[in-house]
Amino acid sequence: MFEYPIRLHHIFVSSGHNYFGQDKAVGPSATHSTYNLMQVDLHAGKGLVGDRFYAVRNDFDGQATFVAQEVIDLLRIELGQPTLQAIALRRNIVIAGADLNRLIGHEFEIVYPETASTGHERIRFCGTKHCSPCRWMDLGVALGALKLLKGRGGLRTQILTDGLLRIGPAILHTNVELNPAAITKPLPKPRLP
Repeated sequence: MFEYPIRLHHIFVSSGHNYFGQDKAVGPSATHSTYNLMQVDLHAGKGLVGDRFYAVRNDFDGQATFVAQEVIDLLRIELGQPTLQAIALRRNIVIAGADLNRLIGHEFEIVYPETASTGHERIRFCGTKHCSPCRWMDLGVALGALKLLKGRGGLRTQILTDGLLRIGPAILHTNVELNPAAITKPLPKPRLP
């Protein structure tokens, strides 16, 4: 088992879709607010309580979506958008220190240091596939975001255990070796869904 120090920077939930069914010529609707939470309850097989994808179905592959803080930082630099907000990406969890692409097809858990010895707050996930950026990224984030996010748009997961996810330092456990130097590297095209 490999162990990696990580930090959860943001947890976002939104009760509705701002992109699905919208007219591309008009742009995305902002009718559903997105909330930046300090913590959120996760339910196995369902998702983040209060999120638009909660309880879609037990086998849904995007019960929780992750994006790397390092990728957001890269977007800010490459697109010349120093004030770009992570909330614009519409991913649930912004995490630093994890090579998300390596977790596709693998289980992992997030553990909080103060409870690691007790076994409490060990939240298990299964990385299902790459979180492909949608065509709205150029409108909702910044021009050029879609191209830059291809292969590094994040990780779609299924939630395997109930738990309370919260902002701050944590530990990621997995059976696969991660490469911190590859966090911002795009996924090779043959592995893209």
